[in-house]
Amino acid sequence: MTAEVTIADATPAAAGTTLEITYRVLRYNPEVDEEPRFEEYVVPSNPMDRVLDGLHYIKWEIDGSLTFRRSCGHGVCGSDAVVVNGRNRLACKVLVRDLPSVITVEPIKGLPIAKDLVVDMDGFFASYRAVLPFLINDSVPTDRERLQSPADRERFDDTTKCILCASCTTSCPIYWPDNSYIGPASIVNAHRFIFDSRDQAAGQRLDILNGHSGVWKCRTTFNCTNACPRDIDVTTAIQQVKRELMFNRV
Repeated sequence: MTAEVTIADATPAAAGTTLEITYRVLRYNPEVDEEPRFEEYVVPSNPMDRVLDGLHYIKWEIDGSLTFRRSCGHGVCGSDAVVVNGRNRLACKVLVRDLPSVITVEPIKGLPIAKDLVVDMDGFFASYRAVLPFLINDSVPTDRERLQSPADRERFDDTTKCILCASCTTSCPIYWPDNSYIGPASIVNAHRFIFDSRDQAAGQRLDILNGHSGVWKCRTTFNCTNACPRDIDVTTAIQQVKRELMFNRV
């Protein structure tokens, strides 16, 4: 995998301006390539175009073999997470006007490249499933919903916003060389249920996160929080889980 590339921000252009943007895209086809390589494409763009629009132009007008994930195009599905100029972003949320005239696009790091900008997410989702990311309550439900106070809901409200894009996990320098680390996204999704007053399996999740690959591998670099496209305070959530293990574990 190549090193991160950071290019200084350019002055935003007027909305009606037509720009020529150079996309440097990391390409890799495991069937024919020994190593990933960069290819450059010049894309006519409007300042309000998104990076995803540029990738669509390349695929539809220049090189149909370019491979990347995308679905909703509105920052909800999380499928188009890539590295844009050295930072994990959703390609559908980044405007051309906020970037320089050379845009470097790479796959998110720490996961095997399947092809071009697509990575193999199996390991990521295995870690996610390991933390039991669903409500567990064996008590007999009444004919009404399980009620919860606003204060109880507030404890985990932030972590309900996760869209499983993997931006936080693949921005973590601990995860890059050792993806046995369960990763920020899995901890965030465990947090969402550990602090849910309706759930009865907090102890099981804490046992999982207290293990060798759990929360104690976090070094609090804040990369995860900075990378989150949903503005989740990931670092705070991880610290809350650590404190729960240290002081409130029964």
